[in-house]
Amino acid sequence: MALDLKRLFSRSIVDGPGVIGPAGPPSPRSVRHKMTLVAVAGALAVVAAVAGAYYFAMKPVPLRIAVGPPNSDDAKVVQALVQQFSRDHSSVRLRLVPTDGAAASARVLAEGKADLAIVRGDLEVPKNARAVATLRKNVAVIWVPPTAKGKKSGPKITKFSQLAGHRIGVIGKTQANVNLLNIVLRQYGVDPAKVTVVQFSTTEIGEVVKDQKVDAFLAAGPVNSRITIDAIAATTREGGTPTFLAIDSAAAIAQNYPIYEAAEIPAGAFGGSPARPDDDIKTISFSHHIVARHGLSDAIVAAFTRQLFAVRQQIITDFPLAAKIETPDTDKDAVIPVHPGAAAYVDGEEKTFLDRYSDYIWWSLMGLSAMGSAGAWFASMMRRDERNNNTSQRDRLLDMLAVARKSDSPEELDRMQAEADAILRDTLNCFEHGAIEQGTLTTFNIALEQFHNAVADRKALMEAVPMPPLRSARAQVA
Repeated sequence: MALDLKRLFSRSIVDGPGVIGPAGPPSPRSVRHKMTLVAVAGALAVVAAVAGAYYFAMKPVPLRIAVGPPNSDDAKVVQALVQQFSRDHSSVRLRLVPTDGAAASARVLAEGKADLAIVRGDLEVPKNARAVATLRKNVAVIWVPPTAKGKKSGPKITKFSQLAGHRIGVIGKTQANVNLLNIVLRQYGVDPAKVTVVQFSTTEIGEVVKDQKVDAFLAAGPVNSRITIDAIAATTREGGTPTFLAIDSAAAIAQNYPIYEAAEIPAGAFGGSPARPDDDIKTISFSHHIVARHGLSDAIVAAFTRQLFAVRQQIITDFPLAAKIETPDTDKDAVIPVHPGAAAYVDGEEKTFLDRYSDYIWWSLMGLSAMGSAGAWFASMMRRDERNNNTSQRDRLLDMLAVARKSDSPEELDRMQAEADAILRDTLNCFEHGAIEQGTLTTFNIALEQFHNAVADRKALMEAVPMPPLRSARAQVA
């Protein structure tokens, strides 16, 4: 049904006994009640909008993180992060996506089945991966075990060129370790095809050493890796000192393969007596990274990075590997491009709540201002008919003033006075509604006072000088 403003606000003159003047306007109390309800509804809507925005802004965000293999050091560290984030009621929570290893984790991220992943830097990194943190740095350790007692020994191996024709045991089933060995062999002019590679798991070291199946070993992991330390100890259990092969060309390898870096293994890193090794050894290193999908929100990644480094110290006691977590490389030529959210945290440019939502807040305020202006215009349009009607009633009052000065009928004067009272009531209502200003009300008050004075003077005159019956000023004019 269309809104008829004239029907709502117009006044009509109704003839008949006891009804004089325009119909009464809406009750001020009902108008105020409606305005109050509208104001309360608007306030509740604003509060609901703010509360809803705050809820969605502060609601914990779950992120899926791919890591493997199960029970590995990486998986244990991530599990510790999951538990710590939950205990701290952090804004970002983690959900584990178990995989068979770093390569499988990379595939899961590339397929969009995870938001974060632990990947190995010397493997193929998904194109949509962006670095968030360096979980740990790994070094390549290559050593020749001492000849067991009672066993026939061949020529002692002291350099890489002597590995041709020998069997090399690679700890771990991943192809990445074999690729690493091949790169080192080629650097020293050894054809990988002339070397027999035997891969075995960490639980098979004792058997391999016992059967003397290999002439040298390669392990890749952190300097303080328990797997590497135990493997070296197992190969020297019967006495003797292992020979560590230094990769003196580590810088050249890093130049040709940016995924690797030149590094050093400090003397005594693997314990034992005498110290293993007995001097610093040059080698190459690579990293395990925490990466995120490129499309993941900058704010979410920044929050995760902040939480990661905040809880790092809390889990070091149970997982010393957490001490190796480092910030990502933010250089533009980094092997794995850094995620903008992580870069914002590292560079101290992380956006606050107001920074992220200031545009929305500004546009909301602009919208509310526009709605207020539109509401004011609409209210002014609704009062326009009321103002126009009040103006016509004021003119009617002035006309009645002229008629009252000539009227000869007390009944007519009474009717006009009752009509003036109705006009007064309507004018006061208009003033309360804001349809007329104080100056207009003052002008009306002067006209009303003059009308009442004219009626009083005319009645006093008719009492002093009786007039012929049924005569009136209108009849005289006619």
